[in-house]
Amino acid sequence: MKKILFLLALTLCSFSIQAQTESQEWYSDVNKAIQKSMETGKPMFLFFTGSDWCGWCIRLQKEVFQTPYFTNWAKDHVILVELDYPRKKQLSAEIQQQNQTLQQIFQVQGYPTVHFVNPQLNTDGTVNFNSLGQSGYAAGGPESWCASANSMLKK
Repeated sequence: MKKILFLLALTLCSFSIQAQTESQEWYSDVNKAIQKSMETGKPMFLFFTGSDWCGWCIRLQKEVFQTPYFTNWAKDHVILVELDYPRKKQLSAEIQQQNQTLQQIFQVQGYPTVHFVNPQLNTDGTVNFNSLGQSGYAAGGPESWCASANSMLKK
C-alpha cells in the first residue's frame, strides 16, 4: 500500500512539474516576440540552440529551463525566443533564414548561447537590438542561473 501511495504521489508531482514547464511560451518567430516585448516592456531572451544534437543545450534545458523555478522567473522577466539549429528536425525556410540572420548579427559561434536584448523600433521600420548581456550553460541550477541573468537585466 505504501508503494502505491508513493508512486501515486510521485506521478502527481511529475504531472505538476510538467504542467508548469508546459506553461512557458517560447516564440520561434522573432517578429512576434519583438511585438510582445514592446507590448510588455520585457526584454527578449534569445536562446540559440542545437536542440536535437547539442549536449550542453539539452543539459541547460533539463537543469534550468524545464524547471518550475525558471518558468516562474521567465514569466515575470523575459520574452522567451528559441532560435534552433537542429540536425534531424526540419524547420520552415523562413525560420531557417531568420535564425541564420540572427546568428550572424549576434556572432554566435557556439551553443548554447543566450542573449538578453531590448528591441528598439526605428522610424524606417527596422529593429535595433540593444544588448543587455549574454550567457550560456552554467552549473548551479536554476536559482544560480536566474541570479546571473538578473544581474544582466538590471544594468
